[in-house]
Amino acid sequence: MSELDMNLASGISAFEAKEFSKAFKFLSPLAETGNALAQYRLAVMYQNGLGHVRNEMMALKWMRAAAEQGDALAQHGLGFMYMQGECAPKNEKQAAEWFRRAAEQGLAGSQMTLGMLYEQGVGVEKNESEARKWYEKAQKNS
Repeated sequence: MSELDMNLASGISAFEAKEFSKAFKFLSPLAETGNALAQYRLAVMYQNGLGHVRNEMMALKWMRAAAEQGDALAQHGLGFMYMQGECAPKNEKQAAEWFRRAAEQGLAGSQMTLGMLYEQGVGVEKNESEARKWYEKAQKNS
């Protein structure tokens, strides 16, 4: 196991144990080098003020970085930011796009959300059959 892998494992363990300042020390350098797992957790910490002061700009920066690398949880998180107008300007169309990316990777929560967006016509054209398709996929994956 390389030092990078050990630092990532230590950072994730600290994060899960709610030792956020310790997690921050391990994960920050990894996020800077492009590690999506570290970027996502850093975004969550910045978004919620865990281990340091809440910082919406940094939360958005790291959530987007991880999402653009294909991290499904980060894509869902970014979709949520756009949907709620939290850490990012409210943009339902952008939200739907990020939820779709996560849903296509099999994330049940994103599939359910995408189904709801199609059912209600939020950020996408209202489409009952598309809504049903995503609800069914979510049921299979949950």
